[in-house]
Amino acid sequence: MANEQNSDLTATVSALMESVGKIGQMQVEMVSTTLKTFADLIEPLGKTSGELAQNAVNTANQAVQNAASAFTQKK
Repeated sequence: MANEQNSDLTATVSALMESVGKIGQMQVEMVSTTLKTFADLIEPLGKTSGELAQNAVNTANQAVQNAASAFTQKK
C-alpha cells in the first residue's frame, strides 16, 4: 500500500512537472511570436520614416533652389 502511494505521488509530481514545462515552453513561444510580429510592424515604419525624411529634404532643397532662382537676375 505504501508503494502504491509513492507511485501515485511520483506520477502526480511527474505530470505536474510536465505541465509546468509545457506552460513555460508556451510562454517562450508566445514572447517569440510577439517579438517577431513587433519587428515585422516596425520594419515598414522605419522604411516609411526614412522615405518621408528624404522627401522633406528634397522639398526643402527645391524650395531653396526656387528662391535662389527668383532672386538671381535674369539676362
